[in-house]
Amino acid sequence: MSLLLATLLPGLVLAALGGALLSGNSLVSSTLKSFPRSSNATWVFFGAASVWFLYRVWNLSPADFGEYHVYLFIGFALVAALSFWCVPDFLAVRGLAALVLLAASPLLDAAYMEWSHPQRLLLVSFVYVCIALAIWLGAMPYRLRDFFEWLFRTSGRPRVVGGALLAYGVLLSAVAFTY
Repeated sequence: MSLLLATLLPGLVLAALGGALLSGNSLVSSTLKSFPRSSNATWVFFGAASVWFLYRVWNLSPADFGEYHVYLFIGFALVAALSFWCVPDFLAVRGLAALVLLAASPLLDAAYMEWSHPQRLLLVSFVYVCIALAIWLGAMPYRLRDFFEWLFRTSGRPRVVGGALLAYGVLLSAVAFTY
């Protein structure tokens, strides 16, 4: 992945999320409030994270337990499948956290050793904050529900958070074209 694309994609995602929050649409607030326990979101986010993770396990090198990749694949596939039925609570949040952790690798790889572009630190800093949040939410997924309850308690908070996300998304998108 190129550094331009690695910076542009998160910028566009942030801008879209910020614009949605800034709009004040009731559909956005109801969707975000229902996200942590949504079964549809669980299938999408946890399913995508499981497929991506299993793909990475299947393609392990011999130095990374590659000779056992079939056993690891079967074991992790069973854990992923059983998660849908045994621990469905907040599985959408855990799937989102896993996707963030999996997506961080190509984004950070694109910015690795790019010393001539100090503006890459806007992307790298954002990615590290997302990694920390993903680990925290993966361990305590109910905190996302609590955050959404706090966010939508007043009408001004979603607009402030949305404006900040939109501004940072536009900044990242603009920075992407400076490499």
